[in-house]
Amino acid sequence: MVLHDLRYSAHSLAVAAREATRPRPRPVRRAVEVYSFPRHQRDRSVARWSAVEERRARRRLRARVGLILRLVNSPGGELALDAAETVDVPPARHRRGALWHA
Repeated sequence: MVLHDLRYSAHSLAVAAREATRPRPRPVRRAVEVYSFPRHQRDRSVARWSAVEERRARRRLRARVGLILRLVNSPGGELALDAAETVDVPPARHRRGALWHA
């Protein structure tokens, strides 16, 4: 596999700072040899790891939403909407996201 990238060298950054101009990146070519992929030999470990990670993500989401519901539905009967805004709920992970990143 060959990857092409643009990188800034320390010298180009120093020259740009001294001359008050924009630094110029230089092209970099990197070659990598890949012999096998994790899922190539019917390796089920990635699928198991993915299932565990997704269960954990769903559990975290349920816990956060449950906290918001407890804050909103206060025991006094009034809705505490200001308290619900203090809870941060990160976005749910995409289904099969762990398999995609493997």
